[in-house]
Amino acid sequence: MDYSHYGGPFSPISIFLSFLGLGFLHLCGRFDSPPAMANRTDPAAKSIHGTNPQNLVEKILRSKIYQHTYWKEQCFGLTAETLVDKAMELDHLGGTFGGNRKPTPFMCLIMKMLQIQPEKDIVVEFIKNEEYKYVRILGAFYLRLTGIDTDVYQYLEPLYNDYRKLRRKLSDGNYCLTHVDEVIDELLTKDYSCDIAMPRIKKRWTLESLGTLEPRRSALEDDFEEEEEKEEDDQLMGELDNGGHEKDYYRGRSPGRERERDRKRDSHRYRDRDYERDYDRERGRGRERDRERDRDRDSYRERERERDRERERDRDRYRLRDDKEYGRDREREGRERERRDRDRGRRRSHSRSRSRSKDRKDRDREGGDHRKRHARSSTSPRRRADVPEDGTMREEPRKKKEKKEKKDDGTDHPDPEIAEANRLRASLGLKPLKL
Repeated sequence: MDYSHYGGPFSPISIFLSFLGLGFLHLCGRFDSPPAMANRTDPAAKSIHGTNPQNLVEKILRSKIYQHTYWKEQCFGLTAETLVDKAMELDHLGGTFGGNRKPTPFMCLIMKMLQIQPEKDIVVEFIKNEEYKYVRILGAFYLRLTGIDTDVYQYLEPLYNDYRKLRRKLSDGNYCLTHVDEVIDELLTKDYSCDIAMPRIKKRWTLESLGTLEPRRSALEDDFEEEEEKEEDDQLMGELDNGGHEKDYYRGRSPGRERERDRKRDSHRYRDRDYERDYDRERGRGRERDRERDRDRDSYRERERERDRERERDRDRYRLRDDKEYGRDREREGRERERRDRDRGRRRSHSRSRSRSKDRKDRDREGGDHRKRHARSSTSPRRRADVPEDGTMREEPRKKKEKKEKKDDGTDHPDPEIAEANRLRASLGLKPLKL
């Protein structure tokens, strides 16, 4: 890029334009971060057990491996061919160690194999390699993670005959002594190895019963037969060297030697029979454990169903009780409402009757006063002269007064019950009810 127009390559404008161009390339996807590329699974890799091969390692351990210096410096850009050189440099195996749980180089190489997914032939060659024991363990560990059940038993069980020593790094950072056959037994029988959960595989007797795997033949049987033949040949050559028993040589083996050989063969046969008996007993125990596990699972499911049914019954019982209480509350509220309406109607009718009687009394009182005033104002002097001097009332006003007194006894009350009560009180000489 020509910076002469901007004042040289180190001018502020040139530096700003350079950063702007890098940002544009990053947004366009031209640049990718090296860690993302180094940790990505090979696009041509197949899924293992229905998932990404790298997911066979737990996420926490994966992140620790990605951040480790050995992974960034030694495992970057490795292929199936160059991985062998790094495997031959291994001097110990293990998972994680130390306070912050750092991964070992062995675990980093296992992660790299899961990432690039080498072919099965390369893994088998790793396992068959007798010169480098850690290369053999690396291939066996990878096959245990990714292989099928028959391949795992077929390629890992012959390693039981390898008794070479191995160094294993513990979680506290110290080393311990182990052997190849012990590591293979851990891979075949344990659920965890080197801080990684092993995928589930079927039992050997299950595969044998299905016919997918042949019964295991002990390697010691061939050794015993070879030793027997060697001893017989040595004895025969010794007799020939001594010059005795030539007739037995031409006739064949001596009866004593035959009996000894038969006795040894029988002992080996009995030993194999004991092994088969122990194997059958162990297989029977495994089947019995499976049956007990199934029975326990069925009983647990039955208990769960019974608990669910009990919960449903309790829920129905509570629902019925709530419905009954709700119905009682509704009936109680209805009765309370009716009583309040009845009391309100009574008070309303009582107040109406009192207001009517009060109005009637007021009208009667006003009417009487008006008639009195009218009578006083309308009397002529002549009629006034007719009034006696003693001040006695005429007969007519006296009748009206008596009528008024009769009306004040409360018998003319508009409420028939009150009027009846006042009549009874008047007959007894009591005062009327004042309402």
